[in-house]
Amino acid sequence: MEQQRKVIHAPDNGSLMGLFGSLDENMIKIEKAFSVHIVNREDGIHIIGGAGTSGAEAVIRTMVKLAEKSELIDDQKVNYLINTYVTDAAELNDIERMSDDTVCLTVSGKPIKAKTLGQKRYIELMRKNTVVFSVGPAGTGKTYLSMAMAVAAFKRGDVSRIILTRPAIEAGEKLGFLPGDLQQKVDPYLRPLYDALYDIMGSENFLKNMEKNAVEVAPLAYMRGRTLDNSFIVLDEAQNTTAEQMKMFLTRIGMGSKAVVTGDITQIDLPEGKRSGLKEAVRILKNIDGIGISLLTNKDVVRHPLVQQIINAYESYEHKKRIRAREGRKT
Repeated sequence: MEQQRKVIHAPDNGSLMGLFGSLDENMIKIEKAFSVHIVNREDGIHIIGGAGTSGAEAVIRTMVKLAEKSELIDDQKVNYLINTYVTDAAELNDIERMSDDTVCLTVSGKPIKAKTLGQKRYIELMRKNTVVFSVGPAGTGKTYLSMAMAVAAFKRGDVSRIILTRPAIEAGEKLGFLPGDLQQKVDPYLRPLYDALYDIMGSENFLKNMEKNAVEVAPLAYMRGRTLDNSFIVLDEAQNTTAEQMKMFLTRIGMGSKAVVTGDITQIDLPEGKRSGLKEAVRILKNIDGIGISLLTNKDVVRHPLVQQIINAYESYEHKKRIRAREGRKT
């Protein structure tokens, strides 16, 4: 096959220092993915290869545009760009524009924004709908982005309270054996929510708003009997709600409020025979105006790249197990 050569004339400035990565690891990853050879010369980045040359060029051009906007080009980002080109090359254009939309800033000034197109659609759903269900595997930013949206709405004055809640499901541990009163017993289940709020609001600001009851972090059982007006409410780990708990929660939503329900239906810790309220709610409510449903996938995982491989491996294992079970019932 005749070799092709593409040249990308990338501007030589400080914003592009991280384009190649440490020891050129970003370009090495692209070389392997598209079977090309990449050389950085004075007149630009040269891509030499066969059929994969166009793909490598498209990915690197997107990286250049992101770098010009001071976006971090890390291992996860490069993997995502490569996978996006392979599945739908046209979506690379949407990724370029994605970096312009910041939800809010962390206490350290770091912008919180979508890192994948799935996350971008999730943010758009939260802006447009009163209730949003976000279903996806670990590491897809379901909880963190919902809390960032809650803080942004609170700072704008759109809501007067942020309420964060989780079901206190005993995943292998018994609450009765844990020390302290009920609040101390459930605090370990709520700790990830505290940690995220510290990151976004800062510990001092968080505690000040907690004292004023402007921010509340509580187990789901504390929501019963209440009407939550003018609030941004996040129900996390909702796969572990029962159908009855989910109905109770959704009917707490009052005037001027917005609710986001997040969960991973592959990690249900409910007792045998109990229906997941999240699975049932998504099925029942999917066609109601004002309710949005975000289905994130392993493509949207933004943790360590190994997490994506772990999720893929488990999905493959579960798929094979279901096939064996079906074949066993036929014999």
